[in-house]
Amino acid sequence: MATNDFGLIIGMMIAIFLASFVSADPDLLQDVCVADLTSGVKVNGFTCKANISADDFFFAGLAKPGLTNNTFGATVTAASVQQIAGLNTLGVSMARIDYAPGGINPPHTHPRATEIVFVLEGELVVGFITTENKLFSKTIKKGEIFTFPRGLIHFQINNGKVPAAVIAGFNSQLPGTQRVANALFASSPTVEDVVLTKTFQIGTKEIEKIKSKFAPK
Repeated sequence: MATNDFGLIIGMMIAIFLASFVSADPDLLQDVCVADLTSGVKVNGFTCKANISADDFFFAGLAKPGLTNNTFGATVTAASVQQIAGLNTLGVSMARIDYAPGGINPPHTHPRATEIVFVLEGELVVGFITTENKLFSKTIKKGEIFTFPRGLIHFQINNGKVPAAVIAGFNSQLPGTQRVANALFASSPTVEDVVLTKTFQIGTKEIEKIKSKFAPK
């Protein structure tokens, strides 16, 4: 093979190799890939199952309010790939969040998705905090929308005297949810007390008291 031809092939291979770092397959490679949630094969997402039906793309779980008789007075009903197998590879999911009067969806993040909420009923105070610790907060009412950027800590609270509810949309089939307090005080194994006492500038007794509130009932 001529030296010039060899150099051309090497150059093309390098170009393709470098391109793989700056581009990807942003779209589906087939019409559908219904998740096989029982498969033991681990991939980035879920493997596709062979036999599918219309039920793989259906979920009725958001039709009714969730129960709010819990510690926070709020319940999140997810509609992700774990409930709707047909969402696998589609990059979207939803949730319904119901709030009792005084109920709160406490500070948390979604590491894999931006969130947008539409108020079904009631009124909520919502907000998110940037990496510069700036709070953006607003009161939203029935029919109004608010957006929480991907990965930022955010919350919703119902300060009203009547129940409230929202429908949330995510640009991920499985956005993930990490509550700030649970992550710090209810991890397994637990975060060392010295980390928490220095972080929050409080004593060990106070840390243990907080941890006890998050212990499994």
